[in-house]
Amino acid sequence: MSITIKDIAKLAGVSHATVSRALNDSPLISDITKSKIKKIAKDNNYIPNYSAKSLKLDKSYNIGVFLSAFEGTSASFFYSYIKGINKLMKEGNYNLVVKAIDDLEGNYSMVNTKHYDGILVISQKKEDDVFISYIGSLNIPVVILNRKVNIKGTTCVFSDDRDGAYQAVNFLINQGHRKIGLIKGKEGFLNSKERLAGYKLAMDKSGISIDNNYITSGKFDVISGYNGMNKILENNKELPTAMFCSNDEMAFGAIRAITEKGLRVPEDISVVGFDDIDMCKYITPSLSTVRREITKVAYSGTKILFNMLDNKNSNDVSFTKIECKLKVRQSIYKLD
Repeated sequence: MSITIKDIAKLAGVSHATVSRALNDSPLISDITKSKIKKIAKDNNYIPNYSAKSLKLDKSYNIGVFLSAFEGTSASFFYSYIKGINKLMKEGNYNLVVKAIDDLEGNYSMVNTKHYDGILVISQKKEDDVFISYIGSLNIPVVILNRKVNIKGTTCVFSDDRDGAYQAVNFLINQGHRKIGLIKGKEGFLNSKERLAGYKLAMDKSGISIDNNYITSGKFDVISGYNGMNKILENNKELPTAMFCSNDEMAFGAIRAITEKGLRVPEDISVVGFDDIDMCKYITPSLSTVRREITKVAYSGTKILFNMLDNKNSNDVSFTKIECKLKVRQSIYKLD
Protein backbone atom coordinates (compact mmCIF):
# COMPACT_ATOMS: atom_id res chain seq x y z
CA MET A 1 0.00 0.00 0.00
CA SER A 2 1.47 3.37 -1.00
CA ILE A 3 2.12 6.17 1.45
CA THR A 4 -0.47 8.97 1.70
CA ILE A 5 -0.26 12.70 2.42
CA LYS A 6 -1.50 12.01 5.96
CA ASP A 7 1.33 9.49 6.46
CA ILE A 8 3.90 12.07 5.29
CA ALA A 9 2.35 14.66 7.62
CA LYS A 10 2.73 12.29 10.57
CA LEU A 11 6.38 11.56 9.73
CA ALA A 12 7.17 15.26 9.22
CA GLY A 13 5.24 16.43 12.29
CA VAL A 14 3.12 18.87 10.29
CA SER A 15 -0.48 19.09 9.09
CA HIS A 16 -1.57 17.35 5.92
CA ALA A 17 -2.45 20.79 4.48
CA THR A 18 1.20 21.82 4.93
CA VAL A 19 2.32 18.65 3.12
CA SER A 20 -0.06 19.34 0.23
CA ARG A 21 1.18 22.92 -0.09
CA ALA A 22 4.83 21.85 0.10
CA LEU A 23 4.44 19.21 -2.61
CA ASN A 24 2.83 21.84 -4.83
CA ASP A 25 5.64 24.37 -4.17
CA SER A 26 3.40 26.87 -2.39
CA PRO A 27 5.22 30.12 -1.49
CA LEU A 28 3.51 29.93 1.93
CA ILE A 29 5.83 27.10 2.95
CA SER A 30 9.50 27.69 3.78
CA ASP A 31 12.20 26.08 1.63
CA ILE A 32 13.49 24.12 4.63
CA THR A 33 10.07 22.59 5.28
CA LYS A 34 9.55 21.89 1.57
CA SER A 35 12.88 20.07 1.35
CA LYS A 36 12.10 18.00 4.44
CA ILE A 37 8.66 16.98 3.18
CA LYS A 38 9.81 16.25 -0.39
CA LYS A 39 12.61 14.05 0.94
CA ILE A 40 10.18 12.03 3.04
CA ALA A 41 7.87 11.68 0.02
CA LYS A 42 10.71 10.55 -2.22
CA ASP A 43 12.21 8.14 0.32
CA ASN A 44 8.81 6.50 0.77
CA ASN A 45 7.94 6.40 -2.95
CA TYR A 46 4.93 8.69 -2.61
CA ILE A 47 2.69 8.64 -5.71
CA PRO A 48 0.34 11.66 -6.11
CA ASN A 49 -3.34 10.89 -6.64
CA TYR A 50 -3.88 12.91 -9.79
CA SER A 51 -7.46 11.68 -10.19
CA ALA A 52 -8.53 13.25 -6.90
CA LYS A 53 -6.41 16.31 -7.53
CA SER A 54 -7.86 16.84 -11.00
CA LEU A 55 -11.45 16.66 -9.69
CA LYS A 56 -10.70 19.28 -7.06
CA LEU A 57 -8.92 21.68 -9.41
CA ASP A 58 -11.00 20.94 -12.55
CA LYS A 59 -7.90 19.77 -14.39
CA SER A 60 -7.10 16.49 -16.11
CA TYR A 61 -3.31 16.74 -15.69
CA ASN A 62 -3.06 15.22 -19.17
CA ILE A 63 -1.18 16.65 -22.13
CA GLY A 64 -2.30 15.10 -25.40
CA VAL A 65 0.32 14.33 -28.04
CA PHE A 66 -1.40 13.67 -31.35
CA LEU A 67 0.65 12.70 -34.38
CA SER A 68 -0.65 12.23 -37.91
CA ALA A 69 -0.23 8.45 -38.06
CA PHE A 70 1.88 5.70 -36.56
CA GLU A 71 2.30 4.12 -40.00
CA GLY A 72 4.94 6.05 -41.92
CA THR A 73 6.34 7.65 -38.76
CA SER A 74 9.89 6.44 -38.18
CA ALA A 75 10.82 5.22 -34.71
CA SER A 76 13.68 7.73 -34.43
CA PHE A 77 11.38 10.63 -35.42
CA PHE A 78 8.81 9.63 -32.78
CA TYR A 79 11.44 9.03 -30.09
CA SER A 80 13.11 12.42 -30.68
CA TYR A 81 9.81 14.26 -30.35
CA ILE A 82 8.76 12.44 -27.17
CA LYS A 83 12.23 13.00 -25.71
CA GLY A 84 11.97 16.76 -26.26
CA ILE A 85 8.41 16.94 -24.93
CA ASN A 86 9.11 14.81 -21.87
CA LYS A 87 11.94 17.10 -20.71
CA LEU A 88 9.34 19.53 -19.39
CA MET A 89 6.60 17.20 -18.22
CA LYS A 90 7.81 17.04 -14.61
CA GLU A 91 7.50 20.81 -14.27
CA GLY A 92 3.73 20.60 -14.40
CA ASN A 93 3.26 17.06 -13.07
CA TYR A 94 1.49 16.19 -16.30
CA ASN A 95 0.87 12.82 -17.91
CA LEU A 96 1.46 12.30 -21.63
CA VAL A 97 -1.32 10.69 -23.64
CA VAL A 98 -0.12 9.73 -27.14
CA LYS A 99 -2.52 9.00 -29.99
CA ALA A 100 -2.59 8.96 -33.80
CA ILE A 101 -5.04 11.32 -35.52
CA ASP A 102 -5.75 8.80 -38.28
CA ASP A 103 -6.78 6.20 -35.68
CA LEU A 104 -9.57 8.50 -34.48
CA GLU A 105 -11.24 8.10 -37.90
CA GLY A 106 -12.86 11.52 -37.65
CA ASN A 107 -14.48 10.88 -34.25
CA TYR A 108 -12.99 13.57 -32.01
CA SER A 109 -15.60 13.48 -29.22
CA MET A 110 -13.13 12.17 -26.62
CA VAL A 111 -10.82 15.11 -27.29
CA ASN A 112 -12.17 17.76 -24.96
CA THR A 113 -11.34 20.01 -22.00
CA LYS A 114 -12.32 17.27 -19.56
CA HIS A 115 -9.63 14.89 -20.84
CA TYR A 116 -6.84 17.29 -21.87
CA ASP A 117 -5.43 20.49 -20.37
CA GLY A 118 -3.32 21.12 -23.46
CA ILE A 119 -2.45 19.46 -26.76
CA LEU A 120 0.64 19.12 -28.92
CA VAL A 121 0.00 18.08 -32.52
CA ILE A 122 2.96 16.54 -34.37
CA SER A 123 1.50 17.24 -37.78
CA GLN A 124 2.85 15.62 -40.93
CA LYS A 125 0.12 16.31 -43.47
CA LYS A 126 -2.48 18.90 -44.45
CA GLU A 127 -5.35 16.52 -43.71
CA ASP A 128 -4.59 17.12 -40.00
CA ASP A 129 -6.04 20.64 -40.38
CA VAL A 130 -9.57 19.34 -39.75
CA PHE A 131 -8.48 17.99 -36.35
CA ILE A 132 -6.49 21.14 -35.58
CA SER A 133 -9.51 23.35 -36.37
CA TYR A 134 -11.66 21.16 -34.12
CA ILE A 135 -9.27 21.66 -31.17
CA GLY A 136 -9.28 25.41 -31.81
CA SER A 137 -13.07 25.47 -31.51
CA LEU A 138 -12.78 24.00 -27.99
CA ASN A 139 -10.32 26.65 -26.79
CA ILE A 140 -7.87 24.00 -25.60
CA PRO A 141 -4.32 25.41 -25.58
CA VAL A 142 -2.57 23.82 -28.56
CA VAL A 143 0.82 24.04 -30.30
CA ILE A 144 1.49 22.54 -33.72
CA LEU A 145 4.87 20.86 -34.16
CA ASN A 146 6.67 19.86 -37.36
CA ARG A 147 4.81 22.05 -39.86
CA LYS A 148 3.46 25.56 -40.37
CA VAL A 149 -0.32 25.58 -40.33
CA ASN A 150 -2.22 28.46 -41.88
CA ILE A 151 -5.18 28.35 -39.53
CA LYS A 152 -6.20 31.43 -37.57
CA GLY A 153 -5.02 31.34 -33.97
CA THR A 154 -2.42 28.57 -34.39
CA THR A 155 1.05 28.57 -32.86
CA CYS A 156 3.59 26.46 -34.76
CA VAL A 157 7.18 25.30 -34.25
CA PHE A 158 8.86 23.58 -37.18
CA SER A 159 12.20 22.94 -38.89
CA ASP A 160 13.25 24.40 -42.25
CA ASP A 161 13.33 21.11 -44.16
CA ARG A 162 13.42 22.72 -47.60
CA ASP A 163 16.59 24.63 -46.80
CA GLY A 164 18.12 21.54 -45.18
CA ALA A 165 17.57 19.48 -48.33
CA TYR A 166 18.91 22.33 -50.43
CA GLN A 167 22.10 22.42 -48.33
CA ALA A 168 22.64 18.69 -48.81
CA VAL A 169 22.13 18.60 -52.58
CA ASN A 170 24.03 21.83 -53.14
CA PHE A 171 27.01 20.40 -51.25
CA LEU A 172 26.95 17.30 -53.47
CA ILE A 173 26.94 19.56 -56.53
CA ASN A 174 29.90 21.51 -55.15
CA GLN A 175 31.71 18.19 -54.75
CA GLY A 176 31.38 17.61 -58.49
CA HIS A 177 28.23 15.47 -58.59
CA ARG A 178 25.72 16.00 -61.40
CA LYS A 179 23.86 12.66 -61.45
CA ILE A 180 22.12 12.96 -58.11
CA GLY A 181 19.25 10.65 -57.21
CA LEU A 182 16.53 11.00 -54.60
CA ILE A 183 14.57 8.63 -52.38
CA LYS A 184 11.47 10.58 -51.38
CA GLY A 185 9.61 10.18 -48.11
CA LYS A 186 6.04 9.00 -47.55
CA GLU A 187 3.54 10.42 -50.05
CA GLY A 188 1.33 13.14 -48.57
CA PHE A 189 3.67 14.04 -45.72
CA LEU A 190 4.79 17.67 -45.65
CA ASN A 191 8.39 16.69 -44.83
CA SER A 192 8.50 14.68 -48.06
CA LYS A 193 7.25 17.63 -50.11
CA GLU A 194 9.63 20.13 -48.51
CA ARG A 195 12.70 17.92 -49.00
CA LEU A 196 11.73 17.23 -52.60
CA ALA A 197 11.37 20.99 -53.12
CA GLY A 198 14.86 21.58 -51.63
CA TYR A 199 16.33 18.91 -53.92
CA LYS A 200 14.73 20.48 -56.99
CA LEU A 201 15.77 23.99 -55.98
CA ALA A 202 19.44 23.03 -55.67
CA MET A 203 19.40 21.21 -59.03
CA ASP A 204 17.56 24.04 -60.79
CA LYS A 205 19.85 26.76 -59.40
CA SER A 206 22.87 24.86 -60.71
CA GLY A 207 21.29 24.30 -64.12
CA ILE A 208 21.32 20.50 -63.73
CA SER A 209 18.58 18.50 -65.39
CA ILE A 210 16.69 16.17 -63.06
CA ASP A 211 16.60 12.55 -64.24
CA ASN A 212 13.32 11.06 -63.00
CA ASN A 213 14.83 7.58 -63.38
CA TYR A 214 16.99 8.45 -60.40
CA ILE A 215 13.97 9.33 -58.21
CA THR A 216 11.85 6.84 -56.29
CA SER A 217 9.43 6.93 -53.35
CA GLY A 218 10.01 5.58 -49.86
CA LYS A 219 8.13 5.40 -46.57
CA PHE A 220 10.72 6.76 -44.12
CA ASP A 221 11.83 3.26 -43.07
CA VAL A 222 14.93 1.14 -43.79
CA ILE A 223 13.18 -1.39 -46.03
CA SER A 224 11.73 1.27 -48.35
CA GLY A 225 15.18 2.84 -48.66
CA TYR A 226 16.62 -0.57 -49.51
CA ASN A 227 13.89 -1.34 -52.06
CA GLY A 228 14.02 2.13 -53.58
CA MET A 229 17.77 1.99 -54.06
CA ASN A 230 17.54 -1.48 -55.61
CA LYS A 231 14.96 -0.17 -58.05
CA ILE A 232 17.32 2.60 -59.18
CA LEU A 233 20.29 0.23 -59.42
CA GLU A 234 18.36 -2.33 -61.45
CA ASN A 235 16.60 0.07 -63.84
CA ASN A 236 19.55 2.25 -64.88
CA LYS A 237 22.58 1.29 -66.92
CA GLU A 238 24.23 4.59 -66.02
CA LEU A 239 24.02 4.94 -62.25
CA PRO A 240 23.81 8.11 -60.15
CA THR A 241 27.04 9.16 -58.46
CA ALA A 242 25.18 10.38 -55.38
CA MET A 243 21.89 9.78 -53.57
CA PHE A 244 19.96 12.14 -51.33
CA CYS A 245 17.65 10.17 -49.04
CA SER A 246 14.78 11.95 -47.30
CA ASN A 247 15.67 10.50 -43.93
CA ASP A 248 18.52 8.57 -42.31
CA GLU A 249 16.75 5.24 -42.02
CA MET A 250 16.13 5.15 -45.77
CA ALA A 251 19.79 6.10 -46.27
CA PHE A 252 20.83 3.06 -44.21
CA GLY A 253 18.70 0.86 -46.45
CA ALA A 254 20.17 2.49 -49.57
CA ILE A 255 23.73 1.84 -48.36
CA ARG A 256 22.89 -1.83 -47.79
CA ALA A 257 21.49 -2.14 -51.34
CA ILE A 258 24.54 -0.43 -52.86
CA THR A 259 27.06 -2.63 -51.06
CA GLU A 260 25.12 -5.81 -51.88
CA LYS A 261 25.60 -4.97 -55.56
CA GLY A 262 29.37 -4.93 -55.02
CA LEU A 263 29.55 -1.13 -55.18
CA ARG A 264 31.28 1.11 -52.66
CA VAL A 265 30.00 4.00 -50.57
CA PRO A 266 31.14 6.69 -51.13
CA GLU A 267 33.62 5.92 -53.94
CA ASP A 268 30.98 4.65 -56.37
CA ILE A 269 27.86 6.29 -54.94
CA SER A 270 27.82 8.98 -52.26
CA VAL A 271 24.87 8.94 -49.83
CA VAL A 272 23.35 11.73 -47.75
CA GLY A 273 20.49 11.37 -45.26
CA PHE A 274 18.27 13.68 -43.26
CA ASP A 275 17.63 14.04 -39.47
CA ASP A 276 21.06 13.09 -38.00
CA ILE A 277 19.91 10.31 -35.71
CA ASP A 278 22.52 8.80 -33.39
CA MET A 279 23.29 5.78 -35.62
CA CYS A 280 24.69 8.06 -38.35
CA LYS A 281 27.97 8.42 -36.49
CA TYR A 282 28.40 4.69 -35.87
CA ILE A 283 27.78 3.02 -39.23
CA THR A 284 30.58 2.51 -41.76
CA PRO A 285 31.05 4.82 -43.52
CA SER A 286 29.60 7.36 -41.12
CA LEU A 287 26.60 9.01 -42.74
CA SER A 288 26.61 12.60 -43.93
CA THR A 289 23.20 14.02 -43.14
CA VAL A 290 21.13 17.11 -42.46
CA ARG A 291 20.80 17.73 -38.74
CA ARG A 292 17.22 18.53 -37.89
CA GLU A 293 16.76 19.66 -34.29
CA ILE A 294 13.64 17.57 -33.62
CA THR A 295 14.20 17.53 -29.87
CA LYS A 296 14.64 21.32 -29.91
CA VAL A 297 11.42 21.75 -31.90
CA ALA A 298 9.58 19.54 -29.39
CA TYR A 299 11.08 21.25 -26.34
CA SER A 300 10.38 24.75 -27.69
CA GLY A 301 6.79 23.86 -28.55
CA THR A 302 6.18 22.29 -25.15
CA LYS A 303 7.57 25.36 -23.40
CA ILE A 304 5.19 27.57 -25.40
CA LEU A 305 2.28 25.28 -24.46
CA PHE A 306 3.15 25.51 -20.76
CA ASN A 307 3.22 29.30 -21.04
CA MET A 308 -0.28 29.10 -22.54
CA LEU A 309 -1.45 26.91 -19.66
CA ASP A 310 -0.07 29.43 -17.15
CA ASN A 311 -1.70 32.35 -18.97
CA LYS A 312 -5.18 31.18 -19.85
CA ASN A 313 -6.11 34.44 -21.57
CA SER A 314 -3.07 34.43 -23.86
CA ASN A 315 -4.03 34.64 -27.54
CA ASP A 316 -0.51 35.00 -28.84
CA VAL A 317 0.07 33.46 -32.26
CA SER A 318 3.58 32.68 -33.44
CA PHE A 319 5.58 30.76 -36.01
CA THR A 320 8.98 29.54 -34.87
CA LYS A 321 11.30 28.09 -37.53
CA ILE A 322 14.30 26.03 -36.40
CA GLU A 323 17.19 25.99 -38.88
CA CYS A 324 18.74 22.77 -40.22
CA LYS A 325 22.48 22.20 -40.72
CA LEU A 326 24.38 19.78 -42.95
CA LYS A 327 26.78 17.44 -41.10
CA VAL A 328 29.49 16.20 -43.47
CA ARG A 329 30.96 12.78 -42.63
CA GLN A 330 32.51 9.91 -44.59
CA SER A 331 29.67 9.01 -46.98
CA ILE A 332 30.39 11.78 -49.53
CA TYR A 333 33.11 11.42 -52.17
CA LYS A 334 34.51 14.41 -54.01
CA LEU A 335 34.66 13.86 -57.77
CA ASP A 336 37.60 15.19 -59.77
